[in-house]
Amino acid sequence: MSAIITVEDVSKLYRLYHERNQSLKAALMRRARVRYEEFWALRDVSFEVPDGSTFALIGENGSGKSTMLKCIARILRPEKGRIETRGKISALLELGAGFHPELTGRENIFLNASILGLSKKQVTQRFDEIVGFAGLEHFIDTPVKNYSSGMYVRLGFSVAINVDPDILLIDEVLAVGDTEFQRRCVEKVDEFRQSGKTVVIVSHAVNSIRNLADSVGWLEHGVLRRLGKSNEVIDDYLAESHADREDDGEYGSRWGNGDARIEKVEILDGSGEPVKRVRTGDAVVFRFHYKCYALVRDPVWWMGLKTLDGVWVTAPGTYEVGLVPDRLEAGVQGHVDLRVDRLLLLSGTYDLSVSMFNLTSGQDYDMRDRVLRFDIELGDPHEENGIVSLDGTWEGDVLDGTR
Repeated sequence: MSAIITVEDVSKLYRLYHERNQSLKAALMRRARVRYEEFWALRDVSFEVPDGSTFALIGENGSGKSTMLKCIARILRPEKGRIETRGKISALLELGAGFHPELTGRENIFLNASILGLSKKQVTQRFDEIVGFAGLEHFIDTPVKNYSSGMYVRLGFSVAINVDPDILLIDEVLAVGDTEFQRRCVEKVDEFRQSGKTVVIVSHAVNSIRNLADSVGWLEHGVLRRLGKSNEVIDDYLAESHADREDDGEYGSRWGNGDARIEKVEILDGSGEPVKRVRTGDAVVFRFHYKCYALVRDPVWWMGLKTLDGVWVTAPGTYEVGLVPDRLEAGVQGHVDLRVDRLLLLSGTYDLSVSMFNLTSGQDYDMRDRVLRFDIELGDPHEENGIVSLDGTWEGDVLDGTR
């Protein structure tokens, strides 16, 4: 398969100024010199993207992902190296890029699409489809300066995909869209893949990338740390990214009336030892330590699991199985366990939220959102794609005796 994008030894330099001349007098006094330091956003990066494939760039903030995408889009020019592309490129790189805030959504569609190479006739033919995908029928004649960030993204993405590009470049901006729109975007990207288009994505949502991308490049401080199949690169990236995670780190928020509190949350392995990393198929216990500071009535315990990109996996509670004490007196403390004999979550990183609340009124005694982050490694079943395993068994006449 031939390469539609070739990146060869690309390096990009920025100058970070410590001070700027604010006037002509200041410039003359300093002889037009200001102090700055050089920052290499990219250093000798090389890779190829095969025609019709989906390629992703991952890495921490400041690793050079967006800079690389802008270089491919010809928005930035690298100091060294070369980039070759074939075909029409459509890029959604920044929120509202190419939009004029004083113009309406309708006017911006024609303006933005013309910049991307469509004629007025072509835009007119695709106008209803663009507006429909963005879901902005009621706001299309409103100036875009009044749009929310989500509306900006929906309109920009809708225009970008309707210019029928050979290469679609997508930056992290899709993360600000609502859940329904993100789902439709993923479906559209998959549709692009099936039709033989090439997609390059920059994203922190590595579990989504795992299913979308054929190959992944991991950038670290502007250097290409690793290049390869998506599952292999993402597994290495997650293993290193979370190796130094603080044991008591709290990533989310907390609220409630304080009559009872969840003092500690643990994940235990089969031998009862606390862990932060388990394998698919392992026996685990989710343990919530609580203490009552006042009389609490009808208390129930609940936990929710999400992927890092916000996809709900499950949310069981004690009320679903009828375990609801009538009351707990002030000073009572203990723990509640959710025992899972065989954890069928697949490889990835997950956020755990927990709550203790009144079943009758719904009042939160204590809600701890994203209180614990933990990793799942490949285990048994040894499946690589998705979120959960069906734990099924393959059978068939032609499979008998095969290896």
